[in-house]
Amino acid sequence: MSDTTTISASERERVGKGSARAARRAGLVPAVIYGNKQDPVGITMESREITKIVHQPGIFGRLLEIEVGGKKSTVLTRDIQFHPVNDKIMHMDFLRVSQSATVAVAVPVEFINEDKCPGIKIGGVLNVVRYEVELNCPATAIPEKITIDLDGVKIGDSIHISAIPLPEGVTPTITDRDFTVATLASPGGGVKNEDEEAEEEVTEEEGEEE
Repeated sequence: MSDTTTISASERERVGKGSARAARRAGLVPAVIYGNKQDPVGITMESREITKIVHQPGIFGRLLEIEVGGKKSTVLTRDIQFHPVNDKIMHMDFLRVSQSATVAVAVPVEFINEDKCPGIKIGGVLNVVRYEVELNCPATAIPEKITIDLDGVKIGDSIHISAIPLPEGVTPTITDRDFTVATLASPGGGVKNEDEEAEEEVTEEEGEEE
């Protein structure tokens, strides 16, 4: 499970564009913390510190602990605005979460044992339909990734969400179908996007009903 990182922040006395510009000139990143039935709080953080954290993998699925004036809030990153030219962080939004909350988080997919995959050994191509899967997770137990074992996967096989082991208490947000996460195609078979995969799944379901 992902670790919680603590960030020191200061509360902003004023909010608005002028206050945000002044903060950025001072080497700070303006942000807001909201949610969990509490009033929003405007804050600023040291740019260098938060930039390092943002560029680590899985920022949107990682719990952060923001300390403001001695009070800590457990949050998830919900939005990051970057400067269109220099890519500096302009503003961030954080959602408060309680220890008992369940949150929807996009979790990256990892593939292992490609060297033991018979389909890849004979030239098959792994087509990744979803590089991330949105999951409902306990706020205190968000997985850093979900792992797909390619050992034994053959050309023509599809890997659906039902075949992927998920941690206890973690479920997909999509519940109306057993969606495809990846396929193993023959060489030159082409890559299908998510819309094409979803359309094929619906077509297959309709065919089964006839």
